[in-house]
Amino acid sequence: MQAVVLAAGEGTRIRPLSDSLPKPMLPVADRPLAAHTADAAAQAGADELVFVVGYEADAVRDYFGEEYAGIPVRYAVQESQAGTADAVRAAREHLDGEFAVLNGDNLYDADAIADLFAAGPSVGAVRVEDPSNYGVLSTEGDAVTDIVEKPADPPTDLANTGAYVFPAAAREWLDVPESERGEHEITDVLARTVEEFEVSAVELDRWLDVGRPWELLAANEWKLAELDREIRGDVHGDADLRGDVVVEEGATVDAAVVVEGPALIRSGASVGPNAYVRGATLVGEDAKVGHGVEVKNSVLGRGTHVAHLSYVGDSVLGRNVNFGAGTNVANLRHDDQPVKLTVKGERVSTGRRKFGVVAGDGAKTGINTSLNAGVTLSAGATTAPGEVVTRDR
Repeated sequence: MQAVVLAAGEGTRIRPLSDSLPKPMLPVADRPLAAHTADAAAQAGADELVFVVGYEADAVRDYFGEEYAGIPVRYAVQESQAGTADAVRAAREHLDGEFAVLNGDNLYDADAIADLFAAGPSVGAVRVEDPSNYGVLSTEGDAVTDIVEKPADPPTDLANTGAYVFPAAAREWLDVPESERGEHEITDVLARTVEEFEVSAVELDRWLDVGRPWELLAANEWKLAELDREIRGDVHGDADLRGDVVVEEGATVDAAVVVEGPALIRSGASVGPNAYVRGATLVGEDAKVGHGVEVKNSVLGRGTHVAHLSYVGDSVLGRNVNFGAGTNVANLRHDDQPVKLTVKGERVSTGRRKFGVVAGDGAKTGINTSLNAGVTLSAGATTAPGEVVTRDR
């Protein structure tokens, strides 16, 4: 089974985190998001991976190389953002039989992907409370009869997860016309497949579409919870590591530090004396958590520094961010309503009672900065010492 992994999207809804790094390469526990997709495909029995790449393609190529998880890797370039069918069409020259299509910015349960592969032609589905926000599958028994995009009156509660197994014949059906959105949709290829073949709906036990910053936080919560305790770095004898904590070789944990798992402290990272790291937290490669800092349920990107006496909760910080000493993040509204965040210019509910801030690569705060819940700092943004930030910067 060939598995096509779609990794060319610009990730506009997750900006500024994707401004200089493709969304599928954003960190989820110990590897990029797309690597979890690739791992699920490999564990399910894929014998070749075909990555469809776009902007910043070198980041994907450099990570996956010519072989990943013991299976060969090939690449196809999507020249324009013209939809999912267009992305798969870019890989058409590499396809020579039945093939799977998986989104490189989704998390899948590996056993469910194995079921999907075994049932091909097939489409992955999850049951949701409000199907009107998804593409919804109509079924007779386990067979798919139709798919309807965001219906006002959903025929079922089965949402399309964007995971497919297509027959070899579908290779010739990728030249679909533009949809009303001006894109070439893979669901139109699925509709043709339903006409010609019996397509099975395979329910996935767990699935996450990582499209917005708080979903990257959820992805890390999922994958950090799967880690087993492993201490290979330099941990001071007075440090207290509780539960499933991973300290990679080359990481340093100083005296009087408390780390509550699940937590991952990556190679080259350091946690200074008297710091408190609470799960689920990822401290990225070469990141630094200073003296007396508290970090809770957050993602700190590669090379990011949180200086002494700061608090970061329920937040996502990109690469090479610098929070000056005494920077404090608010992560709870006084009215107890879900925190809102700006997505593509609109304030959108995160659905989370607790959510802090998002900081793009290279953002910097002055000492004693206060950041309001739901604030976004764009890449390279700065604050003045003592500033109270209540609006996006």
